[in-house]
Amino acid sequence: MFENNLYGYKSFSSGIAGSLVWMIIAAVLAVIGGIALYFTVFSKANENKFSGFMKWLYDFVTFKKMMIETILRVLYIITAIYITLSSFALISTSFVSFLLTITLGNILARIVFEFSLVLLTICKNTTEINGKMKSTVKEEKTVKHDDEKRSN
Repeated sequence: MFENNLYGYKSFSSGIAGSLVWMIIAAVLAVIGGIALYFTVFSKANENKFSGFMKWLYDFVTFKKMMIETILRVLYIITAIYITLSSFALISTSFVSFLLTITLGNILARIVFEFSLVLLTICKNTTEINGKMKSTVKEEKTVKHDDEKRSN
């Protein structure tokens, strides 16, 4: 589109081409690095080997530490404040629309965020139950194996 001019500025099209090349290189490096890190640092074999920041990072990358609950709670507060404050703009137009917005808007926001948190709670409880079931099955296998040794 733009060519080099008298002042030595690069053309618009060469800047886009350079950006596109870098985006492709970045995508390839991200895929290679992600796969390498997943199978080395963040593998199941390293689950209890880290402490401090690396433990937090391991839990974060493997989704053992869920941050969405905190984010949803902060977003709810922001949304409720926004709905409440923006509803005051409707007072001059219609007092009824102000009342409907401030009440129904906040109630609807609360329902949406509570539903999201209920889904997260179900996920946490299911994961916890699954973990307990696995430990129970391991204990039963150990007891069964010990009983077989005693009988022989």
